[in-house]
Amino acid sequence: MSLVHIIILSFIQGATEFLPVSSSGHLVLLPYFFGWHNQGLEMDIALHVGTLSAVVLYFWKDIWQMFTHFLYYCVKGFQTHDYNDHVRLALSLIVATLPAVMIGFTLKKMGLLGNVRQVKVIATMGIIFALVLFITDQFGLKKRNLSNMTLGGAFLIGLGQAIALIPGVSRSGICMSAGLSLGFTRIAAAHFAFLMSIPSILGAAILTTYDVIKAGDPIPWSDISLGILFSTLVGFAAIHFMLRFLIRHSLNIFVIYRILLGLAIWIIT
Repeated sequence: MSLVHIIILSFIQGATEFLPVSSSGHLVLLPYFFGWHNQGLEMDIALHVGTLSAVVLYFWKDIWQMFTHFLYYCVKGFQTHDYNDHVRLALSLIVATLPAVMIGFTLKKMGLLGNVRQVKVIATMGIIFALVLFITDQFGLKKRNLSNMTLGGAFLIGLGQAIALIPGVSRSGICMSAGLSLGFTRIAAAHFAFLMSIPSILGAAILTTYDVIKAGDPIPWSDISLGILFSTLVGFAAIHFMLRFLIRHSLNIFVIYRILLGLAIWIIT
């Protein structure tokens, strides 16, 4: 794989994983329109590991606090006075991950996930959930912070993440939409969506790694290393940009982009 190819794939994955525009959709569209061969499972792993590294590096303090406080809470026998915001956030992320795990595993076993990786499906989902993003961004109360997250609210956001198994929906986009619909601020909704990406990306990387080992194909270590490096850098920058952008701006620019892209795909294809 050429260096330019790796850089483009890394940029697409690193940026679109955290912007509400659908990373899986863009990775399907890229080889379709440029006539490239599929990048392969090995590069998929590299790109996912890169974006996983980006979110872990960016939120390492939050992750460390959640881990230590949750571990202390468990070791001390789940005492009420040890149940704080860090423990609540950790439990919320666990609960929010369950729907995608259960639904994704079921669909994978049934062989249905591959049937939705079609260009016009991506275009349609992009338009539909762009409108959902617009409505929730315009009419959400935007008053709640992560300290107000409940397990029930986390589960509802997790159901949104499960829908994002369909390419074009956008995992970060629908999670932010769900958060906004529950009254969270744009920053809080984005923050939780980014933290939710850790178990989801990790799970995807593990499953893909299993498929690679099962296939027994040779591993291009140099391409993988570059893919991890570039997608980490781009992903880190995308997270930083998005959190700064949402301080003063709405999500309208992403809504417009997704609608225009979806319409263009329908016209071209």
